[in-house]
Amino acid sequence: MFGLDPTVTTFLIYLLGMILIGFIAYRVTNNLSDYILGGRRLGSFVTALSAGASDMSGWLLMGLPGAIYAGGLIEAWLAIGLTLGAYLNWKLVAGRLRAHTEYFGDALTLPEYFHNRFSDKTRIIKILSALIFLLFFAVYCASGVVAGARVFENLFGVPYADAIWYGAVATILYTFIGGFLAVSWTDTIQATLMLFALILTPVFVLMNIGGFEVMEAAITHAETIAQRNYNDMFTGTTLLGVASLMAWGLGYFGQPHIVVRFMAAEGVKSLENARRISMTWMIICLAGAIGIGYFGMAYFFVHPEQASVVSHNNEQIFIELAKLLFNPWIAGILLSAILAAVMSTLSAQLLICSSAITEDLYKGILRPEASDKELVWLSRLMVLAVAALAIYIAQDPNSQVFGLVKDAWAGFGSAFGPIVLLSLFWKRMNGLGAIVGMLTGALIVYFWKDLTALFELPEMYSMIPGFLLATLMIVVISLITPAPNAKISETFQKANKAYFNEIQ
Repeated sequence: MFGLDPTVTTFLIYLLGMILIGFIAYRVTNNLSDYILGGRRLGSFVTALSAGASDMSGWLLMGLPGAIYAGGLIEAWLAIGLTLGAYLNWKLVAGRLRAHTEYFGDALTLPEYFHNRFSDKTRIIKILSALIFLLFFAVYCASGVVAGARVFENLFGVPYADAIWYGAVATILYTFIGGFLAVSWTDTIQATLMLFALILTPVFVLMNIGGFEVMEAAITHAETIAQRNYNDMFTGTTLLGVASLMAWGLGYFGQPHIVVRFMAAEGVKSLENARRISMTWMIICLAGAIGIGYFGMAYFFVHPEQASVVSHNNEQIFIELAKLLFNPWIAGILLSAILAAVMSTLSAQLLICSSAITEDLYKGILRPEASDKELVWLSRLMVLAVAALAIYIAQDPNSQVFGLVKDAWAGFGSAFGPIVLLSLFWKRMNGLGAIVGMLTGALIVYFWKDLTALFELPEMYSMIPGFLLATLMIVVISLITPAPNAKISETFQKANKAYFNEIQ
């Protein structure tokens, strides 16, 4: 193709295909509900894979393999925590949230659901939710921009300052044009591509090394030199360290770009099948990512002359293995999987953030009479605005995907996770409890590093204090202030009844 390298050609064909899907989705996007939630008509297969793809981002193919490569199997606690958290999210939240958002005013966004669920006449919940969305999504989107930039920087040999624009522009284009349907359809393709890459790569790395015996010997030798045990999941850490890695699983309950997939499903019943598909996909992908990092450790010990890039930045391990071990055409497909992971999450985050600003701030407060056409185009403009902010944050060439995801994940998990869970299971929870809990979770995460230094607190993932203190504040404030009115309680009971009727 135009005299380009086969790897680059395959990569560009994939990129153009994703943009084309955006134009197709544009043809069937007629109103704000279509643009934000796809008209609530996603089937179980698309719901499952789009939820998985929007969850895992470039972190799955870059951050996790890089962490395993640098630290060994001790980092696998993170994958275990994520698996448990994702399963509980599907089991406890998915169906109930689908029913409750429909009964509480047919809410299209998470802030709108909170507003209706707690009958918030002051609109403080909507405003606060949207502002927290903007704060943490800007950081989360920046992680996607960084991951995409690393791919373009490595593949095309362009400076980082230029590379950050390439993947971002492609993602922005199909999200801007096609909205939720484009994001969900592309997510399904991208999730399939990610699965292919994560199964194939560790197998080829192991074959190239010479099998398990050679791999074990190489890692044992590396352990001797480094004086650490890469196979032990307990040595070199503490109970609090393991808890901090496992605590990533708590974040699922409050991730807007994931739970919105539950809201968009065609019905509660379809979510049961979606759960099975999504969890199978997730377990295979996480195992593959761990395999890439672990087997890659042995590969680069056996071939130290090829390790210069990975030694400088361990998050490049998958990219380097794909280029070194595969035919250029296959390498192009595998590297497209990184962009798939980046684009699927980044597009979901851009859309959710723009919809919160449009639906919850603009329509909810400034222009309640705004037409659907006006809101759709404003949502598109907000996609551009949030993307610009993310690109600005990602300007630092020393940015690490893992670090950015870690902060944003904790922010959403702590600010929204306790509210989502308690709003679905505890009728007594009220709006003031939600506001205080949301603020507590967000502020604890945002200032946790400063608090740790100031009070000499033990090192732990900010998700732990953020989630626990937010939950405590919601319960305490709700109990010492008036209970929700009778209408809210009645709607709560109806939503629960509808959920249980549909799953029987």
